[in-house]
Amino acid sequence: MAKLKIKKGDKVVVLSGSAKGQTGTVLRVFPDKAKAIVEGVNIAKKRIKPSAQNPQGGVVEKEAQIYLCKLALVDPETGKATKVAIKEEGGKKVRIAKKSGKAI
Repeated sequence: MAKLKIKKGDKVVVLSGSAKGQTGTVLRVFPDKAKAIVEGVNIAKKRIKPSAQNPQGGVVEKEAQIYLCKLALVDPETGKATKVAIKEEGGKKVRIAKKSGKAI
């Protein structure tokens, strides 16, 4: 399994699929499945039975998982998709946007 370059809280853009071009913040990452949940992207409708918490039941919209290969980090300077490089600065590993050279 390769080291993941996308982490919780990162701003990402979707590269392909029905949500292509949408941006959002990563809410959760699943390294074993190579998937992530992104806020406001890949919305799925889920049917819910009536319960004590939700007495009416019905259809609820929530974010579904999306493959990491379809996501790219947003460059903090330009706001466009970028690749990630990892460099050591002061004994710590830092993720750097390849397009602008700025730390993420």
